[in-house]
Amino acid sequence: MIFFSRNKEKEHTDEELLELFKKTGKGEYFQELYERYIPLIYGLCLKYLQKAEQSQDAVIDIYENLSQKIQDYEIKVFKNWLYSVVKNHCYHILKENKREIIVNFDSQLMESDETLTLFSETRDEEKENALNQCIEKLPEPQRISIEKFFYENKSYAEIVDETGFQLKSVKSYIQNGKRNLKICIEKSLTA
Repeated sequence: MIFFSRNKEKEHTDEELLELFKKTGKGEYFQELYERYIPLIYGLCLKYLQKAEQSQDAVIDIYENLSQKIQDYEIKVFKNWLYSVVKNHCYHILKENKREIIVNFDSQLMESDETLTLFSETRDEEKENALNQCIEKLPEPQRISIEKFFYENKSYAEIVDETGFQLKSVKSYIQNGKRNLKICIEKSLTA
């Protein structure tokens, strides 16, 4: 699959391109939309897979899968949806290869190093499942803040801009979310 940039006479929003693709089935609309995010997709794949060649293959695989299946999805914000798809694709590859999922987080950005181990220690499948289930149980503001901070690598300021939460609230949501995750995971693993 070769990606190329077409001459764009008029710029469409992500949502417009997606709608045009769904209505007409013309692949160039989806290709234009996907090309906008190739650097982001590749960077995310590289972060998780940690191999350039495997990450390049993932970018192409994701494109091919989505171009065939995207008609079936109701997508509100393409970029956020795509981020989740890419992350899940990488997790699937890692699981198939039975490799550890290691994501580095700067501990200086954290309010407390105590819960850092929830996110960076070598995880087994049971711990990974517990973490995913516990994230889903968090109150929505905590879940959103945790996901944006840890999985999307957003700063406090970026989270404030994207969500409309107050800065103090974001810090509180992350701190309380980490504490709640720790409690939930400990309960889940000892049950």
